[in-house]
Amino acid sequence: MGTWQARLLQINNQEDADRELIRIGVDPGGIARMAAKMLTRAVHLTGLQCRQANILKQEMLALGGDAAVARGTVACSIMSTDVILIGTEKQLRALCSKLAPQPFGLPDLAAELSTVLTNSVTAPKIWRTSQRDLSLSRPLIMGILNVTPDSFSDDSHYMDPQRAVERALEMVEEGADIIDIGGESSRPGASAVDEVLESERIVPVISALAGRMNRAISVDTWKSRVARDAMAAGAEIINDISGFTFDSSLAEVVALTGAGVVLMHTRGTPETMQRNTVYGDLLGEVIQGLRGTLLTAEASGIDRRNIALDPGIGFGKDCAGNLEILRRLREFDSLGQPLLLGTSRKTFIGKILGRDIGDRLHGTAATVAMAVAQGASILRVHDVRAMRDVADMTHAIMTKAG
Repeated sequence: MGTWQARLLQINNQEDADRELIRIGVDPGGIARMAAKMLTRAVHLTGLQCRQANILKQEMLALGGDAAVARGTVACSIMSTDVILIGTEKQLRALCSKLAPQPFGLPDLAAELSTVLTNSVTAPKIWRTSQRDLSLSRPLIMGILNVTPDSFSDDSHYMDPQRAVERALEMVEEGADIIDIGGESSRPGASAVDEVLESERIVPVISALAGRMNRAISVDTWKSRVARDAMAAGAEIINDISGFTFDSSLAEVVALTGAGVVLMHTRGTPETMQRNTVYGDLLGEVIQGLRGTLLTAEASGIDRRNIALDPGIGFGKDCAGNLEILRRLREFDSLGQPLLLGTSRKTFIGKILGRDIGDRLHGTAATVAMAVAQGASILRVHDVRAMRDVADMTHAIMTKAG
């Protein structure tokens, strides 16, 4: 029996491929050619005409890949079909070149496919706010500061401005990069708060913090008036749970102030969102919703560098849906934006583990580690010190940055 050994390699990205080729001494020129062959992709395209899908199928087979289409596509006996392209990074890039001179709108499809492929291997490096560029070289921790009487998390009651300021400064010491201040609860079943009252709750805290710390201040609101008040007081990020769907004027506020913005996917208001959590294609629908929100933002004059996206864990999703999003978080890379995830102490953790809100630290830690491993850039959390460690340790494992 020979002395050789066989083992599987886990190649998640370009860096993994380059590392393994360098390890066995491949010529530098060969590395550039072969690394793309080690990255296998499956790309979902929606709503293609049969004639488009048939061309894609033929071209992928010719390149050594494949394309899955619906039954009836070859004979054009159906109106349209989704397509799943299956191939290496190199094959899919070659497909883009082959589609460029084709008819039936295929050059536009090639441009979209090329963008998705680029986004999947090129992570955003900064997130721009009205006051700074936040580096995404390591995960950012966004500390939650609720100044509401009906907060989701019982130990986050900081209605007294002085207590709220003290807690914010404490979170900075614990490692928070951003303090996210909210004056209206977004827990399931919560009712909306009058915008004047919401501003009265948060503005004194923002004003007090703006001159006392060198961390970014975010305001958790979907209301344009509250956002304007918060930005005037010293905030630099607007965290909108509605993705511009509750208040159409909010996009204009973001554009005029140059704020950083988090745009989240939700279905319904906090009061109604858990009444319908059934999706035909959860990831497809959430990503499509966020893509539409991005287009709205750009049409309003908002720079893409200012935009982070949030898939909305717990917002219009059931327990199984939340877990599916966590497992498949890498699919959001196709949008090309920093991804924020907010799982801290949420109901699905309690449901799985049988834990009350105050006893979900370890469950939250598991979700934060998973999120970082899957490429999340910003983690919105209650327990800043613990989650700072979890995020940094996971990041070190994934990037060898220890």
